[in-house]
This record gives sequence, C-alpha cells and structure tokens, in this order.
Amino acid sequence: MKALLIPFEDHNLMESVLETAVLIGKKFKSYIEGVALGPDIAEMVAADFSFSGIVLDDRTRRDFLESTRERFETFMNAKSIARSNGSADGPSYGWLGETLVSDNGIGEYGRVFDAIVVGRPGSGQEQPRSSTLEAALFESGRPVIIAPPKAPETLGERIIIAWNGSTDTARTITFALPFLSQAKDVIVVNVPGGRVPGPDEEQVAKSLRRHNIPARVVLAPEPIKGAAGTSLLERTKALGGDLLIKGGYTQSRIRQLIFGSVTSQILAEAQLPVFMAH
Repeated sequence: MKALLIPFEDHNLMESVLETAVLIGKKFKSYIEGVALGPDIAEMVAADFSFSGIVLDDRTRRDFLESTRERFETFMNAKSIARSNGSADGPSYGWLGETLVSDNGIGEYGRVFDAIVVGRPGSGQEQPRSSTLEAALFESGRPVIIAPPKAPETLGERIIIAWNGSTDTARTITFALPFLSQAKDVIVVNVPGGRVPGPDEEQVAKSLRRHNIPARVVLAPEPIKGAAGTSLLERTKALGGDLLIKGGYTQSRIRQLIFGSVTSQILAEAQLPVFMAH
C-alpha cells in the first residue's frame, strides 16, 4: 500500500478519512495524494445540480480548490507527514493540481494507486456520497478502504475476513495481502446468507498460513433472516476486529438495489474500516 488516493470533499467524515489514510500511510510509509472532488458538467446536468455552484463560477471554484488544498495540507503537516519530494523515507503527501475531479475521474485516476480511501456513504447532504464509493469500486480496478464515522485508533492488527466463497472476495484477499502480512491475528468468518460455491473457510485460512499469515477460522450460526450484514458486523466487533475485509457486490448490482444485501447493510452500519474490492 505505497500509494493512496483521497477524494477530498466537504463532508462530515472527512477528518475520519484523513485519519484512516494517515494510519495506513504510517504503517506502509505510503504516499498519500489528495484531490478536490466535484461534478463535471455532464454529471451536473444528469444529477440536476444548480448551475450557480462551484463548477460554473470560476472564482468560487478557485476559492474551493484553494481551501480544500489548504485543509488537506494543514492536516498532513499537523500529523508530521512530509510533503513528497520523490524520495521520502517515510509517509509523504501530495496534491493533484488545480482542478476538480469528478466521481468518474476518481475511478479512472485511481487505477495508478494501491487503494482509494473514502468515507462511509450516507443519505444526508453533509455525508459522503455513494456515487464516489461506487465509481472508485467499479471503475478503478483497485480496492477501496471505507473509513467509519469515527476515526479508528488502530487498523490492521486484528483483521476479520468475511468469506462467502466468491471470486470478488478471493480477489479482495489478494489485494489485502500487505495488511494481512502485518496483522497479529487474522480471523476468517462465514458470511451468513450470501454463500456461493467455492472453498470453505478452513481452506482459505490454510492458504493464508502458507504466506506465514496467522489465520484461523471462527464460524457462527446463520442469523435471523434479513440481518446478515448486521450480524457480521456484530461478530466482527465481538472478535475485536479493527479491519473488515469484504468482497464488493457478489450478486448483480441491480438485484442488490432492489432486495438489499450483506454489503449494503455493512455500508450503512460499519463502525470500523472496511477493505473492499470488486
């Protein structure tokens, strides 16, 4: 995890996103790059944004870009993260130019980073938007690390893997190997209600132990119907996990929008960082 991308937007989880990124940056001596997030013209029309906003008013846009850059740099300096000079020996930071990047742009630009750090989406005006998470998850080909509402104190010491047999989760585990290799404890748990044909939890743990990862299995009974995601989060909390690894959207996205899913419940309720890939 040597390069992290942070879409910077004025929402109430931004500090948690930054704190989460700094924890990761210190763990892996990562380069952390911030970019100002904003809609492009096509997205603005499609979403019925006001034409008096930051996108069309050049002066307001410049002021917004400057204020977000200053907030990002002030935070990094307060955390003793050095500005990148191309040869930093520890964690470092940088800022992407003087331009707004849309959600789709985050998905495209994120392809040259190891992970994209975003806030847990919500429905309120001051909460992170789900469109940013979805663009990062589906368009970048990279994992997304979802910061919870409250910044974590630790990250990656005890990792919970939510295993459901799927290719998405197998791919996510591979992306997460840098975290897994440094973890003190890795617990593979069964995902209730969403199982697909594939290896069982013990086979996953055995595979990880070949990499000298201290993996073990904890199984739990199926929860009450409709509470699978909540049950998984409760089990993660009971086990003392500080990072949850979960594949993103095993079923079709449309089906999950209609019927709900374990993933959707986790995105709505998680109080710890979630590492997710598609």
